[in-house]
Amino acid sequence: MGKTAWKAKLAKPAKFSARRYNRCSICGRRRGFIRDFGLCRLCFRAKAHRGELPGVRKATW
Repeated sequence: MGKTAWKAKLAKPAKFSARRYNRCSICGRRRGFIRDFGLCRLCFRAKAHRGELPGVRKATW
């Protein structure tokens, strides 16, 4: 029931624009969101290690 109610809530438009927030496209996490990729930090790191994000390299110095 909780998941269906959450999906129904997301389908409705926000009453105020300030109430909108970004969510990860994979896991739905809203904290630690990287806007350029549309992913949270955890999913971003996992995809970067697997080489699934073009143009992203591990930093070495």
